[in-house]
Formats: sequence, C-alpha cells, structure tokens
Amino acid sequence: MTFEGNPAEAKTYARLKLATGVAASVVLFLFLLVVTASGWSSDLEQWARSMHPNPYVALLIFAASLWAVQTFVMAPFTFFAGFVLEHRFHLSNRSLAGWIWDHIKGMLVTLPIAGALGIAAYMCLEQFGNDWWLPVGALLTLTSVIMAGVAPVVIFPLFYTFSPLAEGALRQRIADLCARARLRFDGIFTFDLSKTTRKANAGFAGIGRSKRILLGDTLVRQFNDDEIETVVAHELGHYVHRHILVGLFVGAASSFLGLFIASRAYVWSLSWFGFLSITGFAALPLLALWLAAFGLVTTPLGNMLSRHHERQADAYAVSMSGRPDAFASALRKLGTTNLADPSPHPLIEFLFYSHPSLTRRLRAVEGP
Repeated sequence: MTFEGNPAEAKTYARLKLATGVAASVVLFLFLLVVTASGWSSDLEQWARSMHPNPYVALLIFAASLWAVQTFVMAPFTFFAGFVLEHRFHLSNRSLAGWIWDHIKGMLVTLPIAGALGIAAYMCLEQFGNDWWLPVGALLTLTSVIMAGVAPVVIFPLFYTFSPLAEGALRQRIADLCARARLRFDGIFTFDLSKTTRKANAGFAGIGRSKRILLGDTLVRQFNDDEIETVVAHELGHYVHRHILVGLFVGAASSFLGLFIASRAYVWSLSWFGFLSITGFAALPLLALWLAAFGLVTTPLGNMLSRHHERQADAYAVSMSGRPDAFASALRKLGTTNLADPSPHPLIEFLFYSHPSLTRRLRAVEGP
C-alpha cells in the first residue's frame, strides 16, 4: 500500500499538532484550578460587583475579565498551532494580519452568543437550584439545532465567499448522486478555502431547508471529477445513515449527562474552596473544571462513534459511486494535501482521531 507525499513530515506535523493541543488542555485546566483555588476568582467577583449594581451586568464583567486573562494565557498555544505550525509546514495561505482578523471576527460572532447563553444559564442556577442542569441542557440543545440551520446561511459567509458551482458535468454528477440518495438541498457551492489554507475539504452543512453541499476551491482545482464525486458520495453517506441526526441526539444526551454529573460534583466540591453558593460568581470556574473533566473522559467515546460513522460513509461512497479506485485516489490526495499521518499509533488514534487512519481507510477500500 503506497502513499503520496512524505509520511515522515506528516508524522512530525501530527505529533506537533497533538502535543500543542494536549499542552493547551493541561494549561487551561491548571489555569481554572489556580483561579479557583487561589481566591483570585473571589477577588474578581468583588471587583465586578463593585463596577455595576445589576448582578447580570456584573456577571458579564466578571466573565469578560476572566475570558480576557484566559485568552492571554492561551495565546501562545493558539498562535503556534493556528499560525506558526501551519506556515512551518507550508499549509497556510493567511498573512498574520489576516489570521488576526479572522480571530477578531470569530470573537465578534461568538461573544454575544456566549454572553446571552451565559446569562440564561445563570438565571437557571438562580431559579432551579441544583436542578439547573435540566433547563440548561434543553437550552444548549435548542441552540445547537438553531445554529446548525443558521450557520451555513449567516455565519459561514462572514469568513468565506460562496459561489454556486458552475453548470457542467461535475454539477450534474453531484445532482444525480443527490437524486439517487433522495436528498433535497439548497444548492451546491464552492468557497474560497484557498485564501486561508492549502488543505482541501468538502462537506454538507445545515439542516432542513438550509442544507448545502460545500466544496473547497482547493478540492475543485486539485481533484478530478471522479475523485470529487466519490468525496461527495462519502458526505452523502453521512446523510443516508442519518449521522447528523444521530450526532445531534448523542450530543444532546451527552450534554444532559455531563451537566447532571457536573452539577452534582459542583455542589459536592464547593466547600473544598470555601464557596457557599452555586450562584456565586467566584465558584463558576469550579463548575467549568468539572465540565472540562467530563469532556476529557468522554471525548474518546465520541471519537469511537465518529470513526464508526466515517467507515459507514466510506463504504457508502464506494457502493454509491462504483469507483473504489477513484475514492482511494481521493483519500491519498486528501492525506497528502492535508498532511495527515497515514498510520498513527493505535492508542493515539483511539484517543484523539475522529476519523480512521488513512491506512485503515485504504485497506477497507482496496483490501489488505
């Protein structure tokens, strides 16, 4: 089984990317622990409450201040992983100014939503006491569904320019695939992925009437029509097997379970740090710690489900297109373009990979 590109370079890139991510997670966990245990969060709460008599405005001041310090602490990891590493391996097309501007736009989109959700969640703590996890879980589930429908139409265009795929053989082949899968969609679009990266990608976005087929311009330029057809067939496999709905359901169940466990651990551990109430601003970083711990434990389980879905979508791509050679070629090109490690250590793959390794995927398509 042969691979295009440089496997050694791909392994180095993957190792550095993973090491940076793990280090960032450890530092974030320690930051929250220090904030909670040192008494700094209590001092910050007193200052925030002194700044404004309205408790919700004071909460926003507290949260914004904590977020600003956290952003500063995590900035070296964010910059190294998102800019330095991508340029070192010749994967990024963004200038430093462009990279910073994208982050600013991301914050301008994220912070108002996070602020509104934070206030709503805090109100649930006030109104429902130790049972706050139930309405908060419902709120997060509803928000995720709304965002899934809104993001392709409202948010994605803030970062990329989308254009309908030109009429021609490729568009017709994709339309025929969708017709055979009985998929109704809002359109087939290309977007200027090349303005930020040399990587290639494609996917479906949205739910309901906002479903769109999205093809990165790097994919359209570097892959032939047979290969693109199989990549789209793979994405169709996710639709046919209802992976999006399964993902929403599993995500909702995980949110409710995580919030429930965190709520009980939160109350149980309040006295460790001298906190008296679940609604004290100073105690909220402790709640974030428990939520982070739950995410750490359950992420490998989520990756297991994701890899299962990817295997199903791969099998569908081959059966639907009838072009295993083209799909194998597309996988090799994607691996090379995206600098994917073709054969990570099995434990690393189990813990951190949302997709099966390239070696496993090719073996399933081509045989041993």
